Amino acid sequence: MKCDQCDNEATVHEVTVREGEKVERHLCEQCAVQVGIASESSQNPIEILKMIVEPPGTRQAKAAACPTCGLTFEDFRTGGLLGCANCYESFEARLLPLIERAHEGGLQHTGKIPTRLCGQAETSKRRVLAALIEERAHRAATIRKQLEDAVKSEQYERAAQLRDALQKLTQEQAAGDE
Repeated sequence: MKCDQCDNEATVHEVTVREGEKVERHLCEQCAVQVGIASESSQNPIEILKMIVEPPGTRQAKAAACPTCGLTFEDFRTGGLLGCANCYESFEARLLPLIERAHEGGLQHTGKIPTRLCGQAETSKRRVLAALIEERAHRAATIRKQLEDAVKSEQYERAAQLRDALQKLTQEQAAGDE
């Protein structure tokens, strides 16, 4: 499309409504600057998209480093290792979604109970079993919530996986109760 004022290629397009009528102007960069629509320092469209996808505050958060060891989050992403215990606090907001995804929605580590704990006194056994039942119930609740979210966001493949995981968990729980 040609510029309305000269024969150059139009790169700036302005649409305004005046007295109920739509008015379009197509201008090249030089004419747009002369008219006052665009400035010479207008940003690259890729930079504008980055600002939309990645708000300005997150760029600073990305560049922030752990005050103890100096590791940045970008260093963690490339290397896969945190530098010290304080990194967990420094990057907490960005690490929690990663940890939650790795533990399939859980924010606490869940694993097997050592057999030596099960072989102790009866009261210890009851405590261990109660903890196991509580952990399974928590995990089931977490999976149910994820399942609801997946269905709401129409992620049916993910919902099917979560449904299967929930069925497996309830089957294990039923087998453990027998």
